[in-house]
Amino acid sequence: MTGFGKATCEFGNKKIVVEVKSLNSKQLDVSTRISGLYREKDIEIRNELSQKLERGKIDLALYVDNSGKESVTQINQSVVESYYEQIKALSFNLGIEVPANWFEVLLRLPDTMKTETVELDDNEWVEIKKVIALAINQLIEFRIQEGKSLEAVFNAKIAHIGKLLDETAPFEIERVEKIKSRLEENLQALSDKIDYDKNRLEQELIFYIEKLDVNEEKVRLRNHLNYFMETMQHENSPGKKLGFIAQEIGREINTLGSKSNQSEMQRIVVLMKDDLEQIKEQVLNVL
Repeated sequence: MTGFGKATCEFGNKKIVVEVKSLNSKQLDVSTRISGLYREKDIEIRNELSQKLERGKIDLALYVDNSGKESVTQINQSVVESYYEQIKALSFNLGIEVPANWFEVLLRLPDTMKTETVELDDNEWVEIKKVIALAINQLIEFRIQEGKSLEAVFNAKIAHIGKLLDETAPFEIERVEKIKSRLEENLQALSDKIDYDKNRLEQELIFYIEKLDVNEEKVRLRNHLNYFMETMQHENSPGKKLGFIAQEIGREINTLGSKSNQSEMQRIVVLMKDDLEQIKEQVLNVL
């Protein structure tokens, strides 16, 4: 979702620059910094950004880096002359000496300076729109390249979680046998002290071992891994959906860890969580 684009054009004696930046965001959040002459086009620019960029914190800057100027400040000669004549007449009528520093006095009076604002030319705006489109396309290309890198990361991480899941199989039977042996040893040690129903014990033992069964979690985890890959490959803007799937993957991994009751399986679960955390961090960059 991050990206950067920059484009320029020249119109008259002006060099017009457009810069577009994009950062991660759950929604589209557009901010603009536009030179005064072009500020009337703010809504049009925002619409263009929202149509092409969908999501992200978007920052667009449109400014002029020029040898000329957008506006020219000049002395308003007619106003100055009018002030001069009025002061001279007032001085004569009241018998007051005219000021020695004429210019300093006159240029402090209202409206003696005028600004000629240059209006936005239609042809200039056509060129600026092309530059804006070029900068946006550069940002999109930046996003595409980043997306390809992220795809490679996700492929590797999901594949590794799947490989780790396969590695749990040999330890499942082993852990069940260990649990049964440990329980039987403990009961054997108590058999001469207490009397118990062996049939009921066998039923409770079966129930306890069934609670430790992780086959359902493994099947769901495998399905979530496959769904993550399918979503990444076939949807245009899968970022939010991939985030939700990653949460479901995390739930199954956590349940697998809580049921494992075996050191080697817990070590594998820790490795899975490490891969998943890296996926969650990077999925925020996906559109």
